[in-house]
Amino acid sequence: MKIGWIGLGNMGIPMASNLLAAGYDVYVWNRTPEKAEPLTSLGAVFAGSIEKAVESCDIIFTMVSDDDAVKSVYTGPGGLLSTADVRGKLAVDMSTVSRETSRFLADQCQRVGMRFVDAPVSGSVGPAKEGQLVIMAGGERQDFAQVKPLLDKLGKVALHLGPNGAGTSAKLAINLLLGITVQGVAETLLFARSMGITAEQMLTIISESAVGTPLIRGKAASILADDYPAAFALKHMAKDLRLAREAGVSSPLAESAAASYRTALEEGLGDLDLTAILRFLDPEKK
Repeated sequence: MKIGWIGLGNMGIPMASNLLAAGYDVYVWNRTPEKAEPLTSLGAVFAGSIEKAVESCDIIFTMVSDDDAVKSVYTGPGGLLSTADVRGKLAVDMSTVSRETSRFLADQCQRVGMRFVDAPVSGSVGPAKEGQLVIMAGGERQDFAQVKPLLDKLGKVALHLGPNGAGTSAKLAINLLLGITVQGVAETLLFARSMGITAEQMLTIISESAVGTPLIRGKAASILADDYPAAFALKHMAKDLRLAREAGVSSPLAESAAASYRTALEEGLGDLDLTAILRFLDPEKK
């Protein structure tokens, strides 16, 4: 089985690397060819175009930044669906996009005889490298069954949740919780500081308590250093919360988190990790 991988960002590279490590033949494509070098050095084949990747492969993964990017990959000039014969092939989109976009892509694929699964992931660069992502899939059950052995190389769990769009819906829900959680930690640290409790002390308390999570423990060093290299960029969290609002969420915590990340993005923090919401909320940083 030959695998195509389109999109070599922070997540795409380690995920495609895991498929190479599992012994699959992987053809890769990215708008910036230089980003393929870490993979071609491991044995991947760089396809000179999207069409070449599709023609050469049985299953094609896409992992790009947003709705416009994924629509361009599929339906734009030279896109995936412009390839001469895609009938019977399987496309798996792992991007975080709206439910409507996933359903649109599924419909466009169906029109030309291609099958489609939306399979976004929960987890950032570390879990991607370790093959410990949580994968949420929507599509036909038999298509999910075909791709699941590959998903099992990328994540610790892969769930089939229903028809196309179900995977994307679950991703927006879990990222809503992620955004709320990170903002909650930030507000807790600032409240504790106002009463004389240091961030280091409070992070220890949180980590050892019932609300401690691997997320908080993993971000502690970055928070204490006030240094936020992007494992999951704040701009992507702002985008995901916007998509959740557009999908209909309107709860008080969701509204607050969406407003915070949107304003932090407008203030230039978008390329930092989402935990930089602490810097945005901190009155001493204003």
